[in-house]
Amino acid sequence: MSERLRPRDLALLAEESTTTPMHNATVEIFDPGESGFDHDRLVELISDRISFVPRYRQRLQSVPGRVANPVWVDDVHFDIGYHVRRSALPRPGTLDQLQELVARIVSRPLDRGRPLWEIYFVEGLGEGRVALLYKSHQVLVDGVDTVDLAQVLLDLTPEPKELGGDAWTPRRRPSPTALLADAVRDTLGDPTTGLDAVRSTTSSVLRGLDGTAQRAGQIVNGLTGRRPVREGPFAGKLSQQRRVVAVWTDLQDYRRIRDVHGGTVNDVILATVTGGLRAWLMTRSGSLGGLRRLRAVVPVSVIDRELEATALGSQIAAHLVELPIGEASPVVRLHQVSYSFKSHQETGRGVAANRLAGIAGFAPSTFHAIGSRVAAAERGRGFQLSVTNVPGPQSPLYAAGARMVATYPVPPLLPGHALAVGVTSYDGKVTYGLTADRDLVPDADVLGQCIREALDELLDTVTGARPRVPRGRRKTTRKPSAAKP
Repeated sequence: MSERLRPRDLALLAEESTTTPMHNATVEIFDPGESGFDHDRLVELISDRISFVPRYRQRLQSVPGRVANPVWVDDVHFDIGYHVRRSALPRPGTLDQLQELVARIVSRPLDRGRPLWEIYFVEGLGEGRVALLYKSHQVLVDGVDTVDLAQVLLDLTPEPKELGGDAWTPRRRPSPTALLADAVRDTLGDPTTGLDAVRSTTSSVLRGLDGTAQRAGQIVNGLTGRRPVREGPFAGKLSQQRRVVAVWTDLQDYRRIRDVHGGTVNDVILATVTGGLRAWLMTRSGSLGGLRRLRAVVPVSVIDRELEATALGSQIAAHLVELPIGEASPVVRLHQVSYSFKSHQETGRGVAANRLAGIAGFAPSTFHAIGSRVAAAERGRGFQLSVTNVPGPQSPLYAAGARMVATYPVPPLLPGHALAVGVTSYDGKVTYGLTADRDLVPDADVLGQCIREALDELLDTVTGARPRVPRGRRKTTRKPSAAKP
């Protein structure tokens, strides 16, 4: 019997529209060196390892009459050439050109008639580099049954491991009669199965009526308790196009700030985001318009002692934080952010960044995908921004012998949300990935510059200061520098 789509995944599908495609994306930049890493080698690598993520060869099959949730079935026409695509920038391509290409690609929804993922091999970057752009639907990657494909493609050493692939033969697609029989059996065993399908169908029909879309949204908000979307710097009616901005910084700078002012690197990152948002809002209107705090959801890693540990060793939970964008002092902003995370740290369930990044086979893309799912599930709590911050490994990773020199997330926008922020640390760098609606936030590049300046503002407060170095931690005298991949 095929596995049926879970209620939460069904809700994600029901919420998807042309203006809010519900997929995650990650960009990875590689230096091929002498490895010979190219599009053909990438296809070979994926073919060799896709058996570790079998859902990447499955598609969703609806049940006749939609009497139950769709099921996952093998794609009998699976074509890896469709999913692994080749693209190029005019040589020598710049990072800005790459971001524009990424923005156009992530704006397009995935084809639901096929397995819900795509990878683009982008050639033409300066210095002979290439980039991979991963797109995977939120229902595809849950961190339990399926991890992100990037997690199984990356190695710890330049020597690629040949795993041999598998002699995969798709199972025959179930007939409509078999699908109905399974649906009846599941409904008798769990009556909520049919109820979930009814809710999904009703929600989809409401969104499909263009003439009553606004009224339907009010109905859905009333039934779910969600607040209606209000126009503002972080909310509004989304377009079908996105802007993507990457901000490159040095991890050592955050450690210097932490050593002087206390807290964690995560606190410093959130304070940097806060300062960047404050400066960006002031460039827009000259003042904050009375806005003192910004409510954000920040998915955090936790240890669940009540459930059996997954392969990742942790789970992700939502943490709501009030970002003090009205505070003028960068140090006070940092202390306020640190205090907001104190309660999470005192639970004893928090996962240290070095422990999280040290998980065998760890790739930040899986945790960003889970973080996006958590944020989507918390929409009813009235936050204005989602910020996913995932600590990555601080040693190089490789794909088919090519060294990954940089990576950044491209988080999805929630319905009505004009901006999302993702942060990844990797091999001595901290990189911000900003996703914005192209019409509502035409100045996303200005926000990127404001984030850099907010970090500089914090660095100015530690110049000449004596670090508060805990026992066992070495001091550093490294000067800040302009970071780039």
